[in-house]
Amino acid sequence: MQTELDKETLFQLSQIFKALGDPTRLRILNLLCTGEYAVGEIAARLGVSQSATSHQLRLLKNLRLVKFRREGTTLFYSEDDPHVIGLLRQAVAHVSHP
Repeated sequence: MQTELDKETLFQLSQIFKALGDPTRLRILNLLCTGEYAVGEIAARLGVSQSATSHQLRLLKNLRLVKFRREGTTLFYSEDDPHVIGLLRQAVAHVSHP
């Protein structure tokens, strides 16, 4: 059995669940489960402004849930944490279950 969680672990967990509590961030992570996308493409696919998309991606990057690579002036994002993506997929399966 696992012992009590320390303060830092609790804080990090709360930040991840807080990030997953936002519909736009969930939509971004769900999209990134399917591959790598440029910021503009993410914004267009989700119907969200590029500025708002960049803001959400920055937050997700700071939590190490997404990563990026630069190609010229374009940033391409992809998922960076298979554990959280697995949690997301399990949650989707849970709410989709009749």
